Formats: sequence, C-alpha cells, structure tokens
Amino acid sequence: MLKNTVITGPKCPYCGDKKIVTDQNTGELFCGKCGLVITDKIVDTGAEWRSFTNDGSNRSRTGAGSSLTMHDMGLSTVIGAANKDATGKPLSASVKSSIERLRTWDSRSQASSSADRNLRQALNEMDKLKDKLALTNAVIEKAAYIYRKAMERKLVRGRSIHGLVAACLYASCRTTETPRTLDDIADGINIRRKDVARCYRLIYRELELKMPVVDPVNGVSRIASIAGLGEKSKRKAISILNEAKRVHITAGKDPMGIAAAALYLACISTGEVKSQKDISIASGVTEVTIRNRCKGLRTMLQD
Repeated sequence: MLKNTVITGPKCPYCGDKKIVTDQNTGELFCGKCGLVITDKIVDTGAEWRSFTNDGSNRSRTGAGSSLTMHDMGLSTVIGAANKDATGKPLSASVKSSIERLRTWDSRSQASSSADRNLRQALNEMDKLKDKLALTNAVIEKAAYIYRKAMERKLVRGRSIHGLVAACLYASCRTTETPRTLDDIADGINIRRKDVARCYRLIYRELELKMPVVDPVNGVSRIASIAGLGEKSKRKAISILNEAKRVHITAGKDPMGIAAAALYLACISTGEVKSQKDISIASGVTEVTIRNRCKGLRTMLQD
C-alpha cells in the first residue's frame, strides 16, 4: 500500500477490481491491482493551506474578518509600521521619510469626510471603554451597530460624541443583558449621568429600540463580587429575587436597588456580616433605597 493513500469504492474500468487507491499527494485515482490511472485530477475538498515561509505559521489564505467596530469594517489596506523592506533590511533615511509621509496620507484618505472622522473617533472611544468597563466584544459590536444607525438617521450632528457613545454602550448592555448602570458608563467616559440619559432617550425614541426588562438577578453576582460575599449569600439572594419576581414586586423598581436589598437580607439570613453601607458602596445604591426595598421584600417573605 502506498503512503498517504485511501481506499475508495468504485470499480476499475479495465479489470473490474474494487481496490481503487487515491493518492493524496499526486491527486491520482488508480487501480490497486492492475495500476490503471483512472484520473489524475482529484478535487481536494479539505482546507486549502498555502505558506511561502519556512516556519509554516499563518498558512491561511484569508485575512481577519470584517467588524463593525472598525470605521472601515476592516476591509481597507494599511501600510505596515515596520521600517524594513521585503528582505528584512532596514530602510534608508530618505525612503523611511517617504514611507512616513505615505502612511500619513493613507491614514487621512481613509477618513476624508467629517462623518468618517466622527465615526473613527467614536469607535476609538468605544475601544477604550471596552477595557475600562470590562465589556465583551459582542457588547462593543452591538454598540457600534447602534452608533452607525444613529449616524444614518443624522442624530450625531450637533451632539456630543462622548454622550452618544455612552448612550450606545448603555443600550448595548441593556440588549445583551450585561449588568452595567448609567452611572458606571458615565463615570467610565467621564461625563454627567443626565447627559448620557438624555442621549439614550434620544436614540431609544428615534431608532425605536426594543429593550428587554432588566433582570435584577444579573446584578447579584457583580455586587457580591465587589462586596466580597460568599456563594451561599448569592444563592439565597437569587432565590429571594425569584420569589419577588413571581409575586411581581420587582416591577417598576430599580434592578440594582432590588438586588442590593436581596443581598442584604441574604447576608442576615446566612449570618454573613455586611452592613448596609458596604452593600451600598458595592452596588452604587443609597442606603435609604436599600432600606425601602428591604421593607417590601421582608413583607413578601413573611407572607
């Protein structure tokens, strides 16, 4: 048997033997008994790899996928930052200065209009906030999509880029059920909360976004992590919230406030020592709100 061969099914047209051999290296299909070459052009249905380097790395013929988080969707070409020629030798001073000028003009040509520059700045801000607020790629992708829709509706003109970026991120977090509050996003981008809220109301109304109701259970893990609470208290708080949702106590209430109150009651139930102030700092909700929400939850638990 030849190396790198596979036995296949059809008969040999000359001798009728069923021992047909496929040679993956040469692309030939031939009879294993009489040696008749049936065809020498087999289509390889496997992955196509090409590499012109000795190390064998990065053999894929496709580049990076397109993404809404890049102003050009990742489809334009870029002059590389390495000042070396094709053989790896460093460029001379004159050629290096010419390449620098080409890089500058290439960068400018990709964002020639004011709308392109606006979009580039907005997407750069989103990329910074991604690490600052620990957001996933899916959240940033959705926020970029909402911002592009806002640009199509001409909602960007005359408004703060930071405010609209923050509003798009908050809308994206709401859509993907990522527990981030308006205060978190406003602090991350360093603008006032009411500016973010105003821009959010604008895009919500103009783009006719469909927002899911925020589940307070999603905020339990975040608050518990910041406050340093145990798993037992988290599970107890989730069971309290599930019961509260069943009797419709959570409707119309701030999700973080309800989650903070449930965690505080869970700490009392499990014997874990945490004050209202600790829960308040971790959740960003005032102690008065926690006390008010605790009253409703206590009444529910007693019934």
